Amino acid sequence: MSTPWFSHLVRSDLATVEAYVPHAGHFAVRLDANESPHLLSSEAHARLAEVLGSAALNRYPDVNAVELREAIAARAKCSVEEVIAGTGSDEVIALLLGALDRPRDKNPRARIVTTTPTFVMYRLSAKVRGIDVVEVPLDNAWNLDVSGVKRAIEFARPNIVFIATPNNPTGNCMAEDRLRQVIAAAPDTLFVLDEAYADFSSTNVQHLRHEFPNVALLGTISKIGFAALRVGWLIGPRDLVHELHKLRQPYNIPVPSQRAATFVLRQLQDEVARLVKHVVRERERMTEELERVGFRVVPSQTNFVWIATNRPATEVFDGLASQGILVRSFAKHGGRLAQRLRVTVGTQNENDRFLETIARFV
Repeated sequence: MSTPWFSHLVRSDLATVEAYVPHAGHFAVRLDANESPHLLSSEAHARLAEVLGSAALNRYPDVNAVELREAIAARAKCSVEEVIAGTGSDEVIALLLGALDRPRDKNPRARIVTTTPTFVMYRLSAKVRGIDVVEVPLDNAWNLDVSGVKRAIEFARPNIVFIATPNNPTGNCMAEDRLRQVIAAAPDTLFVLDEAYADFSSTNVQHLRHEFPNVALLGTISKIGFAALRVGWLIGPRDLVHELHKLRQPYNIPVPSQRAATFVLRQLQDEVARLVKHVVRERERMTEELERVGFRVVPSQTNFVWIATNRPATEVFDGLASQGILVRSFAKHGGRLAQRLRVTVGTQNENDRFLETIARFV
């Protein structure tokens, strides 16, 4: 392959970055992307369709997404000035990295700290913006390694620390006492606590935002049945949100997404609660059945389960795929992830088919 004419214009460190590409192909059962099952009642579906159908598609969206932000603020019990919404949490993460990218001390480039394994977009979004990433492995129980994070902060002097709780892909929450220790250790660093899966958890860390001025929270409706809308948000200090708005593209959230997400947050609380109840019930059933047949499962607070296989995860992944069932394998990462699968909770029928099939690969 010849060298493209523009190669002299491309930042050299992009050569080490691979684009995020979901698994392609047709599968009858897709349990790979942490999407919740489609369980909307026919009445709710009709009402939502009416909201979408009444949108004036010849007009640009509300540039400030005021109604959507008001709905998010009401849900989070905060002021609208503390909310910025984006096209999924991915855009909000990008805004944070774009705004807080001044190198500190004698560092040649800005740095972030995060854990591993965790949501890939913290690392990927930072690297494509020329920001260095320091990753701290979770401990043997997939919990926060306090001493490791503190050492990383002391060494890296990061601008931002990203911590997901509950965490993807492990499914567990980070212990609150450990979070408190690392947040208190770096009062001049922003801690972004990602609560994308908090709806499925028995605990949350929203109160930490009121106790620590250097804490912001990420949220989304993608995991509660509305991934197609691509709506996420950050709740944080007003001054920070004010700066982030300077980087946000005008009209960043399309009219259908703004209108539908606002309707979901204001009018479909009962539907969401029913979905969450289904997911939690099925999550526990899947965990019990998987453990019964010989798999090890980390107790989950999300809409997926984190499974340890007794053989290379690629073998189990390929076996499931051959039967039309797609899950997520982490085998390519090697080490302690070589025998790990992440499986989204689907409908009861999808979960039954998955459980019946995976039992052949114990």
